[in-house]
Order: sequence, then C-alpha cells, then structure tokens
Amino acid sequence: MSANVDLNNRPDYDQVLQDIADYVLTYRISSQDALDTARNCLMDTLGCGLLALRFPECTKHLGPIVEGTVVPFGARVPGTSYRLDPVKAAWDIGCIVRWLDYNDTWLAAEWGHPSDNLGGILAVADHLSQRRVANGEAPLTVRAVLEAMIMAHEIQGVIALENSFNRVGLDHVLLVKVASTAVCAKLMGADREQLLAALSHAFVDGQALRTYRHAPNAGSRKSWAAGDASSRGVRLADIALRGEMGIPGVLTAPQWGFYDVLFSHTNKDLALKPEDQRQFRLSQPYGTYVMENVLFKISFPAEFHAQTACEAAVSLHPQVKERMHEIDKIVITTHESAIRIISKQGKLANAADRDHCLQYMTAVPLAFGNLVAEHYEDDFHAAHPIIDELREKMVIVEDPRYTREYLEADKRSIANAIQVFFNDGTHTEQVVVEYPIGHRRRRAEGIPLLEDKFKANLATRFVGQRCKQIFERCKDQAALEATPVHAFVDLWVI
Repeated sequence: MSANVDLNNRPDYDQVLQDIADYVLTYRISSQDALDTARNCLMDTLGCGLLALRFPECTKHLGPIVEGTVVPFGARVPGTSYRLDPVKAAWDIGCIVRWLDYNDTWLAAEWGHPSDNLGGILAVADHLSQRRVANGEAPLTVRAVLEAMIMAHEIQGVIALENSFNRVGLDHVLLVKVASTAVCAKLMGADREQLLAALSHAFVDGQALRTYRHAPNAGSRKSWAAGDASSRGVRLADIALRGEMGIPGVLTAPQWGFYDVLFSHTNKDLALKPEDQRQFRLSQPYGTYVMENVLFKISFPAEFHAQTACEAAVSLHPQVKERMHEIDKIVITTHESAIRIISKQGKLANAADRDHCLQYMTAVPLAFGNLVAEHYEDDFHAAHPIIDELREKMVIVEDPRYTREYLEADKRSIANAIQVFFNDGTHTEQVVVEYPIGHRRRRAEGIPLLEDKFKANLATRFVGQRCKQIFERCKDQAALEATPVHAFVDLWVI
C-alpha cells in the first residue's frame, strides 16, 4: 500500500466531545449554590441587555432579517416587541447582553463571559415552551433555563481553565458556540449521536479571530460576536437534529483536525511533549464549579481585568480630583493578562476601543469618581481632554505575584494597584484591590449591590409596577424555577 494513501477507517468521536455530550445528557444538578448563583446571573444578564437598548449602535442590529416576518411561537427579545425565529432571537439576545461589557466573566488561561450563552438558551426555551403549550404539552420551566446556564458555564469555563485560545489568536467566543450548541441541542431533544454531531460541527467551523479586540483594530464586533456565536450554536443544533452526520475526528484528525490546524502552539510555553501540545488539557470533570465561582461585573461596565483598577481609582478620586494638573505620573501595578489584553497607548478610535483600555478605564474614575457606559462615548471623550492627559502619565508595571495568583485555583485574584505621584514630590498611598466586588470571596457584599444594579436596569425600560413584578419573581428561587419559560418572558416584552 502506498504510504501517502489515507486509511478510511472512520474513528469514534473524539473523547472531548463524548465527555461534553455525556455531561449534558446525564449529569444531575443538585448544587443549591449553583442554582442560586444562576438565578442571580439570569437577573443580571437580562438587566444588562435592557441597559444596552439605550444605545442606537446596539439596537440597529435587532429585529427580523426581513421586516414584517411573522414567526409562529417566535422567541421574544427582552425589552422589545420582537418575536423572531430562535436563531435570530439568540443573536439579538446575545447582542444586547454583551453590548456594554457588563455581564459576568470567567478568567483563567482563557477568559470570556459564560452568560453570553443565555442568548441561545432563552431563545430556544421560549420557543419550545410556547410550542409545547400549543400542542397540549407541559411547558419548559425556568428551572430548565437555569440548569442549561449552569451547564453552559461549566463547559465554557472548564475548557478555559488550562487552554489559551487567545495565545493562538482565536477569540473566546469559540467556547460560547461550543457550549451553546451542547445545551441548546439538549433542550431541543437531541439524543447522544445528534448532540455529538452538533458539537463536531461547532469545532469544524472556521473560528473567530481576536483581531477586533486589539489595537489598532478594536471595534464594535466584540459587542455582538458572542451573540453571533450563541446563535450559531442554535443553528448547528437544528442541523444535527435534522439528521446531518457529524465529523467524529474533528479535533484529532492529523493535518485536517482542529488541533493541528488551529491549536498547534497554544501550550508551547509549558513543559510538554510536542504531541501533548496539540490537545486540550482538561484538569477536572464537568460539574457546577464555574457557575459557583463566576465573576459578576457589579460596579463598572468595563473589561474585567480592569475592574479592580476602577475600584482603586474611585477610592483615590477624593485625593486627586483637585490636583489633576499637578500629577507627574500614575503607576498602575497589574497582572500579565491585563498588560497583554487591555494596556494601550495612543489614540482610541471608538467606544469599543476605550472600554478595552486599562489606562482609559482608570483615568475616568480618577477624574470623575465613577465609570458608566456613557463615559466611553465619543462626545464624552472629546469633551474631557483630561482623560488623555492622565493616560499619557501612566506607567504600567507587572507584579509577578498578581500574575501567579490570577491563575491559582484557590485564589483567582484579578489584582490591580494604583499610586499617584505629584510634581512637588508628594504622592498618594498605593491603593491595592486584589478581588473585585463581583468575586466569590465578596458574594455577601456583592449580591445586594447586584440586585440594586438589576433594579436600576429594569427602570430604564419598564414602569414601576412591572419592575416590581419582575424583581419579586426573580428574587423567589422556588417561584422562579417553577415559572413556565414563556410566562417568564412575557414579563419582559414591551
């Protein structure tokens, strides 16, 4: 036999895919901590979506592809009157919840925002619940949504623990697509073979590049990329349920598989044999760990590596607000990921550029005592030249301990420290914040503030009585879990 002839022995599905499928189909969620956190996550994620509806650059993307389209049992987009097919509804929901960079975060070797998966989950669940009722069947309840959220968080987050997609130039929304595909396929009734087929197509897709997150090309695609990924997960699940065959060796196929084509160098900094560099490293089984430990963005609509810098800047504001033009330098001590991802010098081209700039996100609260979504807009930036003046005086320094503890499982800190030096030789103290308000270590302190954030976001879209109705339902774990999904979404329709 010629040495260059491929053997056409069809393999079993890659073990990574089998592990995800078996987790989604067989794992039973019993963690009350995970379910309670998922409830808070649902509230916060939808609230972030409502807030984004104030921005025309976001809302221009919403609605049916063909105006006037009527979709029987169409999925609704919270805060709007749209009723869409589940694929476009997933896109729209994902777009609004991610637009302001204000929903939850997961930081590890890879980072991302696991609640991005809610776009696909809620769209599919709303559509299916309506259809079931019309057919005389029991509707899906919000408990199913919470369980799907927990599983999507877990798939995205566990893969992210030790696998850095950003180091090979791929965007973290790849994991949104994979996780959404898995949990949406389950909600839609997929069996194991169908679920494996759907997952294989999620990996065989060409994956998004991170180009749109980095200087000099940062732009607003980063605000809808996750909605696009979650929507794609719904589409791939639908394709698989129609009987489309899968690609069993999508990860491991020599030359043509995901590992060889797109993942060959991601672990090059680790002491691994070459053959081990081209595969995922999975350090723990899937359970409920990620939802239990997820990070909430409570105080600032800002990329999470800068959250503690924003907190430190707010605390320094009273000491520096009257001395802005006396500042000689500002030293920001941070961790390696923040330097690599969001440290920027030079002109910032747009709002998406500014909300991924460590220096900008520190300068604004130093000067104004707060950071809100409107502070990224062109008009605000143009009206306040002090922001760029402060940026030019910033020195970024890595602390190896911050970098190390960012990845340690029992810490997962996101530390930043700020110290301001003045022309006369005086300086402030160094303000250090190692764990942001949304960290699990600060849950007791953070959840009341998360609820305040949710109520404020509700008030941007609904009258007081509706706000109260939604909040009370979301606050009651048992009542919320028992609510039919379509009845829950009814509360969010304009």
